[in-house]
Amino acid sequence: MFGYVEPDKPELKIWEFDVFRGYYCGLCRAIKKRYGQIPRLTLNYDMAFLYVLLDSLSPDPVTGKMQRCFVHPTKKRYIIAPNIYAEYTADMNIILMYYNLIDKWKDEKNFPAGTGALVLKKAYKKSRKLYPEKCEAIETHLKRLAELEANNCDSIDEAAEPFALIMRELFECGHIKDEAERKTLGWLGYNLGRWIYIIDAYDDIEKDYSRKAYNPLISQYSFDGNDIKGFKETIKEKADFILTYSLSEAEKAYSLLTIEKNKGILDNILYSGLIARTDRVLGERGRSNEKESV
Repeated sequence: MFGYVEPDKPELKIWEFDVFRGYYCGLCRAIKKRYGQIPRLTLNYDMAFLYVLLDSLSPDPVTGKMQRCFVHPTKKRYIIAPNIYAEYTADMNIILMYYNLIDKWKDEKNFPAGTGALVLKKAYKKSRKLYPEKCEAIETHLKRLAELEANNCDSIDEAAEPFALIMRELFECGHIKDEAERKTLGWLGYNLGRWIYIIDAYDDIEKDYSRKAYNPLISQYSFDGNDIKGFKETIKEKADFILTYSLSEAEKAYSLLTIEKNKGILDNILYSGLIARTDRVLGERGRSNEKESV
């Protein structure tokens, strides 16, 4: 379900992409410092976006330096120096990915997911001690999501709600002291969560149907079992409307934030990257266009 939030790379200035990649690499280093080498493999663009967004609310200048990393050892890259927002996002990344792996293991008996959850268990316990209330809230939402899926919920809005609330929890970072701004971040995260859940559901229609897994779009629009591609085509306009509405609400929340830096990068992701991603998935180019390595 993760990895959909990405920049529209062709529309970014070269230096802006270097800065975005610097945040990604800085977050990767923060995960290593706090949790070790292997958990770095769980990092995705969604969490990198959260890190950039949170740090962009601070007037402190971006600091970093040219360094080598273990993934790209032959060439130095500009890497942002980790700060409290990197640490927070690293913690949220561990929590979210642990729950995601556990969910895959329970639902699909996916062996790699189960193994991954075992590997992340120690890191998860550490992050849970730091954020017990967030973990409890996320567990409540995941339990509700499991109930909806078990009951074959036929409302995409209702099915998307728990994940939207999970993303709201992540985006309401306690390091943001202004309550109004923190709540605005939460509303942005909520709508981004709805968009992620729904676009993932559309992207996975064929896969879910083939393995008889729950999919809210199949349930809501009563797929009859014939011509899955035709079915996707008939609901494309409806899915596009729902996705566009969620993005418009996220954009409204974003416009209310006091962005101190990185505005070009954030504008690119919110106003271009997410729309481009939506177009690719609705055009049935979703899974084949997964992100390239930064």
